[in-house]
Amino acid sequence: MQILPAIDIKDGKAVRLFKGDFTQRTVVNPDVLGQARIFADAGMTYIHVVDLDGALAGEATNRDLIAALKVATNIKVEVGGGIRTLEQIKDYLNVGIDRVIIGSMAVKNPDFVKAALERFGSDKIVVGIDAKNGLVATEGWLETSNLDYISLALEMEKIGVELFVYTDVERDGTLTGPNFEHYEYLVEKLTKAKVIASGGIAQLSDLTRLREIGVAGTIVGKAYYNGNITLDELRTLGG
Repeated sequence: MQILPAIDIKDGKAVRLFKGDFTQRTVVNPDVLGQARIFADAGMTYIHVVDLDGALAGEATNRDLIAALKVATNIKVEVGGGIRTLEQIKDYLNVGIDRVIIGSMAVKNPDFVKAALERFGSDKIVVGIDAKNGLVATEGWLETSNLDYISLALEMEKIGVELFVYTDVERDGTLTGPNFEHYEYLVEKLTKAKVIASGGIAQLSDLTRLREIGVAGTIVGKAYYNGNITLDELRTLGG
């Protein structure tokens, strides 16, 4: 199982949210590049980056900062937040980003995901599914659709998606533990696609259980920033 430490960017700083609430924001490092270097120096191999400003604006707001992050660390980076056009994806890939996460557009325009897969390949395109009470949330988690998370995952798998990031918004940033039941269901129902878990990680035992469930990776944010899990522990487990 791969471990991906998280950097969520808001106003040029690394932050953590509580349940996706932008009003409950904590700055964990004002220096985004510095935080990325900490992960790189610790031997982590992949960073999960979210452009929170971009998620709200529907555009790649922090593109230049994220491009600089890639140059500064030269480790693998996946990026989500505000991805609305194929040109945005192309630009991110051109500056060295390894995977681009499509979120809201997967719900609003499935053909966009299909076009992205055809143009860039399934190894470069990830679909991010963020859910509140099982229903998919969009537009920076500010809107909730009538589509449940498993239906979207199965629909996306049919058109060729091979990797998902699944976040239970109600668990994100809470340190209350992941929604193991949802991950078990996803792993059971998906025939080929893999799942990266995100949201609620509190302690090492959570990561151990997710590995036993069979997820391909886990994103760790607040549990690291709060000191619940060290970088050495993350690297040992699969960073």
